[in-house]
Amino acid sequence: MARILLAEDDGSMRSFLSKALERAGHAVVAVPDGEEALAQVNQQGFDLLIADIVMPGLDGIELSRRATRLDPALKVLFITGFAAVAMTARQEFSDAQVLSKPFHLRELVDNVERYLS
Repeated sequence: MARILLAEDDGSMRSFLSKALERAGHAVVAVPDGEEALAQVNQQGFDLLIADIVMPGLDGIELSRRATRLDPALKVLFITGFAAVAMTARQEFSDAQVLSKPFHLRELVDNVERYLS
């Protein structure tokens, strides 16, 4: 079981993703934006940050920069519906995974489990 921080601004998407990860046995803290996610990283440890790249305010890329400075061992998985943004994330965060929307919930869970193993 991994401790996962999920930052997704779309409420229904956040709920679906969180439930799928919890059903797979993970402990999930789900937040609606980058600022709240960063506050959670400051308060507790996580194995994985799943961040939507395009969010208002603190976007997923800047969130990941700041979060990995606070916790260098934190793994990052980006989710996005924007191919060009995904390419930028892959270039800057070579160790991060990128999952392009739309995706099946099983695909997310499989990616998380592979990435954490």
